Amino acid sequence: MRILLIGRTGQVGWELERVLPALGEVVAADRSALDFAQPGRIAAFVAKTKPELIVNAAAYTAVDKAESEPELAMRVNAEAPAALASAAKMRGALLVHYSTDYVFDGEKPTPYVEDDVPRPLSVYGASKLEGEQRIRASGCRHLILRTSWVYGPRGRNFYLTMKAKAGKPLRVVDDQRGAPTSSRFLAEHTVSLINKNIEGLLHLVPSGSTTWHGFAREILGPQADITPIRSSEFPAAARRPANSILDNRRAARALGEPLADWRELLAQCRRTPA
Repeated sequence: MRILLIGRTGQVGWELERVLPALGEVVAADRSALDFAQPGRIAAFVAKTKPELIVNAAAYTAVDKAESEPELAMRVNAEAPAALASAAKMRGALLVHYSTDYVFDGEKPTPYVEDDVPRPLSVYGASKLEGEQRIRASGCRHLILRTSWVYGPRGRNFYLTMKAKAGKPLRVVDDQRGAPTSSRFLAEHTVSLINKNIEGLLHLVPSGSTTWHGFAREILGPQADITPIRSSEFPAAARRPANSILDNRRAARALGEPLADWRELLAQCRRTPA
């Protein structure tokens, strides 16, 4: 099988490039080869590559910056995936695409299931939701994986930010809940789902949940000087959902096994060299 991986240099893309060869020949593209800010070039690139499977790990992920760059966020997170979906449909290829917990408003008191009605609070969330909707509307074969709080030993993420600030007094938000999800977990389970011919929409996150403060505490240890604060004490351009816990039972059934607790994944990440 010929596979096109887009976003190879991102934290999830890096992991995917190492596990996707188990499925076939991988053509991995970064922004210099395929820039999602220019969706008009996607069809020709896909036609030249001739993939049977397309895995899209590229996205505009600057949540706060998106508030001042809504057109760019929409172009990268919605228009480009729509063009990719159209190209995938023409080839009969499966498109795997990653979305986010930020498509929800956080007002639900329990974890969000796949059929809950999205209501994003931010430009970023709205752009990712639009990407989902355009892929579905295209009629292409697709697997959309919503995930949350992605981190890993490479790239830019909360885990590495906390590690870099070890030993310093920190103030971290304690009124937003979600499931920290490692990039390795995402990549490995993506391959498993493809192997099982799963399509549609799934919430792919580990089991359990915490707050950003709880995540920071688990990263740095009980002796770290970390003060819990409310979201209102940490001004940000974009609003975040208070509850962005995603129900992962549908993904667990598809995979045929329970999904690991987020703390297990963090311990695994610590053992991974950068």
